Amino acid sequence: MSTVTEIFGTMVFNDSVMRARLPKEVFRQVQRSMKDGKRLDSSAATVVANAMKDWAIEKGATHFTHWFQPMTGITAEKHDSFLSPVEDGRVIMEFSGKELIQGEPDASSFPSGGLRATFEARGYTAWDPTSYAFIKDNTLCIPTAFCSYGGQALDKKTPLLRSMEAINRQGMRILKLFGNENVTSIRTTVGPEQEYFLIDRNMYEKRKDLIYTGRTLFGAKPPKGQELDDHYFGTLKQRVQAFMKELDEELWKLGVMAKTEHNEVAPGQHELAPVFTTTNIAADHNQLTMELMQKIAKKYDMVCLLHEKPFAGVNGSGKHNNWSISTNTGVNLLEPGDTPAENAQFLLFLCAVIQAVDDYQDMLRLCVASAGNDHRLGANEAPPAIVSMFIGSELESILSAIERDEPYGGTEKELIKVGVHVLPKFPRDTTDRNRTSPFAFTGNKFEFRMLGSSQSISGPNVVLNTVVAESLRQYADILEQAEDFELALHDLIRRVIREHKRIIFNGNGYDDSWVKEAESRGLLNLKSTPDCVPYYLAEKNIALFVRHKVYSETEIRARYEIKLDNYCKVLHIEASTMLDMVWKDILPAASAYSKSLVDTALSKKALNENIDRSFEEENAAKLSTLTATAVIKARALEDALLEIKNFSDSLEQAKFYRDTVFSAMNELRIVIDEMETHTAASYWPYPSYGELLFSVK
Repeated sequence: MSTVTEIFGTMVFNDSVMRARLPKEVFRQVQRSMKDGKRLDSSAATVVANAMKDWAIEKGATHFTHWFQPMTGITAEKHDSFLSPVEDGRVIMEFSGKELIQGEPDASSFPSGGLRATFEARGYTAWDPTSYAFIKDNTLCIPTAFCSYGGQALDKKTPLLRSMEAINRQGMRILKLFGNENVTSIRTTVGPEQEYFLIDRNMYEKRKDLIYTGRTLFGAKPPKGQELDDHYFGTLKQRVQAFMKELDEELWKLGVMAKTEHNEVAPGQHELAPVFTTTNIAADHNQLTMELMQKIAKKYDMVCLLHEKPFAGVNGSGKHNNWSISTNTGVNLLEPGDTPAENAQFLLFLCAVIQAVDDYQDMLRLCVASAGNDHRLGANEAPPAIVSMFIGSELESILSAIERDEPYGGTEKELIKVGVHVLPKFPRDTTDRNRTSPFAFTGNKFEFRMLGSSQSISGPNVVLNTVVAESLRQYADILEQAEDFELALHDLIRRVIREHKRIIFNGNGYDDSWVKEAESRGLLNLKSTPDCVPYYLAEKNIALFVRHKVYSETEIRARYEIKLDNYCKVLHIEASTMLDMVWKDILPAASAYSKSLVDTALSKKALNENIDRSFEEENAAKLSTLTATAVIKARALEDALLEIKNFSDSLEQAKFYRDTVFSAMNELRIVIDEMETHTAASYWPYPSYGELLFSVK
């Protein structure tokens, strides 16, 4: 049996493989390309392509694909074989440097938000050498960026790479001011924790709503849910454990450092957490993780649900984005140091994040907005929709002392002069972790907890990288011109704390009083996707992304349209699925059961007038009333969908879906869920919540 160390990375064209297979000079060129963004010349690309092809064929690969991340939120791939015809009807296996560096998939059917017309089909994929190629399903997958004929980003990776360069550029300006001459680059790192549900495949296939929408649109509350907290960290069921074992092994082969796995709070819910890595690689790895979860689950007759809220009444699923900044020399810039200079540097980068989250709370909320995540945010299972930061009481007290120029400490209190004094020693975790905080400092990283379980982590990290780069840019502009660096640094940090402390909140984010307090602080409470999306077009946000060359204004406006279009389509599919289920299955089932009740009551009466018939008569009457109400609610939902054609503006259409269509869906659900409780299980057309949540034995 192979050990973890033997299988780890065996399906990845990584540094060790390249070092063994490439000439030294070509290997050095590839390393420069990976670290500094230098473009490979055509001759070197040809050598790399040939080595990559030979390695892949030895591993059983027959095809290659440019693996990219369009704005659908999932990955895309078009497979081409290595076959190339030669004379006498024979073939050879071939792969050129040109094929490695650039591809040309049909781009017409991917979301573009108006960046291109449907008839303009050309799109280009460009090799991302900073992310290793890998083999999946006997196919060599080459991570790539995806752009239009005119050069606009049609994907999620291109802006992510741009944002990484933006924070590197501005961060290096700051590090040079602190004398870090040995540092040549900084990078952000991410470790995304992934939550998901596993249910029995047979149960799944009997639910139209799960098949079409990924979540249950109807379902009465079962007798038992998560009330006893007996699933969290509980013993893994054998079927789940076998799934997790194979998932780990397949991820390890692909170089994904899957580390932690356990049962989550809700029945059937689980979590996987990897070791952190560079942000763009973490984004690639998380996409692979989600894909493999769904693929491997089927082998064990299960289905992996990645929707943010597949079941009402129990916790939904999120994705915790553990984000940090490090130098190429291995220094974590969000960790206090041992000298005054190191502590001052830590405080400045900490302040950069605090200011960024405060200044761009709208973009941080927007980057996690979706129809699915709207169900989850603000519930007592996930962070509230109000963006705030948790930094712990000890660190907050230190910042407060610096701001006010007040003494801080135990028995020997003293003023803390930034850049002169060492910060008071405090343990990494001085306070209990605040699970209600959307953005929590956890020692040497920030945990951004608002992400939905199904979404790509690229978008949120584009925003995080860019907004922090903007804070650093402002600081560098000030400090580079300062006559007295230490005095300017001290004053800058004091000002940032004073002006942005409103975003720091260490209390209970679930408490109703926080909503009022947040409002008094001037913090935004954007409860739904249509509330968030207009902030894409805020002047300050457009200026931010254009200034740092992460998005052009055209690319931002495209994403505005795509976000609204996706929201509307998701709700339309859900509403249409509800109506299909009600008209074709639920109402006929309830009607059949009502007839059975009436027939039974009549039979009892015929046998003996005095036999108790209250159950049949009362239940038949109740179902009759509920059926009539359901018909009214279903027709109201149909009418709401017909009204959509009256709206041409995408934002107004999204608001109508939220206010009218979604409201009609909820009203219909209430009636149907009550109807389920009055219908015999043998008549109800779909597996119940109890059957779904406890289906995996």
